[in-house]
Amino acid sequence: MKWLKRFGVAFLLLPIMLVIIWGSYEIFGMCINHIATKEQTDTLQTNLENEISDIEIISVYSETGNTQGTGNHVDCLSSITFSTEMQESEIEDCMSKYYVFDEWGCYVKKTQDGNYLIYINTSAPFSDNIEGH
Repeated sequence: MKWLKRFGVAFLLLPIMLVIIWGSYEIFGMCINHIATKEQTDTLQTNLENEISDIEIISVYSETGNTQGTGNHVDCLSSITFSTEMQESEIEDCMSKYYVFDEWGCYVKKTQDGNYLIYINTSAPFSDNIEGH
């Protein structure tokens, strides 16, 4: 009779344990995704500062989540606004050893006020995380 009681308690606790395990996995994935976005943004800023001698960083922005609004996935978005005397094509040339410019996930564009914006959007390590839904 004792074993039946233990089995019943374990059977009732199993769904609760599975929800706790699933929730912990999702929270772990969210933390890793945010760390990856911060690392991507920091690396982008370092690469810009190393390659462009007269750079002046104006703003740094990063976001983790479903940034494109299409589907259920998580992205790591990094964008930096900066000023330099270089032209857009020169910036792409010097940064092309780090990034592939494809006009969708990675590009450089001139803003209305004459500065430049570099934009990088990659898939997160845990791209099917609940944060992207």
